[in-house]
Amino acid sequence: MLEFAWWWVWLFAPLPIIIRWLVKPKQKTALAALRVPSLRPEASRLDTPVKSNTRLMLLASLIWLLLLAAAARPQWLGEPVSIPNEGREMMLAVDLSGSMKIDDMQLNGRQVNRLTMTKSVLFDFIQRRVGDRLGLILFADTAYVQAPLTYDRDTVSTLLSEAVIGLVGEQTAIGDAIGLAVKRFDAKDESNNVLILLTDGQNTAGNITPEQAKTLAMDKNVKVYTIGVGADQMLIQSFFGTRQVNPSQELDEDMLRDIAQSTGGEYFRARDVDELESIYATLDTLEPIKGETRKMRPLTALFYYPLAGALLLSFIWALSHLISSVFSNLRASVNKRVKL
Repeated sequence: MLEFAWWWVWLFAPLPIIIRWLVKPKQKTALAALRVPSLRPEASRLDTPVKSNTRLMLLASLIWLLLLAAAARPQWLGEPVSIPNEGREMMLAVDLSGSMKIDDMQLNGRQVNRLTMTKSVLFDFIQRRVGDRLGLILFADTAYVQAPLTYDRDTVSTLLSEAVIGLVGEQTAIGDAIGLAVKRFDAKDESNNVLILLTDGQNTAGNITPEQAKTLAMDKNVKVYTIGVGADQMLIQSFFGTRQVNPSQELDEDMLRDIAQSTGGEYFRARDVDELESIYATLDTLEPIKGETRKMRPLTALFYYPLAGALLLSFIWALSHLISSVFSNLRASVNKRVKL
């Protein structure tokens, strides 16, 4: 089916007529007041300028209409084609509690905090999710949806990059994050709903306990993959010298492992960048789900046909005017020599 994407461009069709009507042509004063019939052959060509102007007007009008047709973006819409839609439904829950600012991670040879390392690796994971629907939940004292499930990976990455530690408090509401994710999945019929939860601590806040959240996830068939972030060893400088500490001693691995195993997911430990990257590589192998079939109508742009026609006619017009001028000059030169 042929259609014009910008059909309103055709409203400019009478524009040349309006301009010609508004701008009055100058009156020629050099015209003869009286024309006398003559038997000379040249007299039979008095109507030639009138015919020539008519042809030029028709040619100019055709060029103008062709330019309007090109500007209106003509396109051909084919028959609807069914496209199978396969992908994953994933919610990412990222911890923004105060402990995420501990500088116990190495990234490109420099010491960074846990959130910076998590963002760096998570960006690549998000960009590989072609065909998947992603959502983003941020949590600390409470949990909230930063990005609902969407195919727009760039938006999810941007919203993640804008997340800062302490944005919603200093504590850790793991139960609320899981409960909120389950609620976002509740309207979906697919059984392969996945929550990836990254945290470095234990549940210290929120209205839902981890045990209640686990029960909700099991009832709604939501698989929870938990990732414990943080190094096991870290050297710190103090008044008494350098000593080695465990910065992840507050991490509740038993709780995270129980939630993952009970919901059909898996628990991972990310002590450094390499471990976190390997975890995301494992998550890449999650079986995609078959969603609703989407319809698409193939679209073919046709603007170049009228545009090419307008350019060709313009070239012919300019070429004919040039040839006419050359022959007129030659004729005038020959007549001048004859008279001499």
